Amino acid sequence: MQIGATELARVDALLADGRRKLLGLVGAPGAGKSTLAAALQEALGPRAQVVPMDGFHLANVELQRLGRAGRKGAPDTFDSAGYAALLQRLRLQGPNETVYAPEFRREIEEPVAGAIAVLPQTQLVITEGNYLLLWPAAAALLDEAWYVEVDDTLRRERLTRRHEQFGRSPEAAIAWVAATDDPNAQLIESTRARADHIVHIGR
Repeated sequence: MQIGATELARVDALLADGRRKLLGLVGAPGAGKSTLAAALQEALGPRAQVVPMDGFHLANVELQRLGRAGRKGAPDTFDSAGYAALLQRLRLQGPNETVYAPEFRREIEEPVAGAIAVLPQTQLVITEGNYLLLWPAAAALLDEAWYVEVDDTLRRERLTRRHEQFGRSPEAAIAWVAATDDPNAQLIESTRARADHIVHIGR
């Protein structure tokens, strides 16, 4: 993916004072947040590190206990307070401290603790996820937030392929997008106006 000149200029301005910054990428499931985050990290090299919100998915056993397994991906299926606490740690990270963040592994559909190391010299932490602007405690810790959007038809096609890739039948994938991903997308879209910048990703 090619990063636009506007986005690169915004990053340069964000980092101009030399201090650690947190950039949030928010958008609906399938919008292309992780693709944009990876492209930004590649463009910036060791100056940047991606820390996804998805590492704060509740474990499947806890979702089952709470009766929320059928809504995995909804706001109340994440540890939002834990995510905000990590962002706070990243803002206050000391010069000799490495902060470890969790990562969500789709192949096992579970978060893995301590999978991402954020070094003290990292200038830009790129955090991406659905609900960065929905959760006030997290939103308040971001230096800038970009809303990532894509055509809804393409977004649904991407999600259906993703669900099939990780084990759902075509029928089950379509049903999950309609029953879970699309309602979540509508909720996320309601936070669009709070973003500092809109990034539209094409096909």
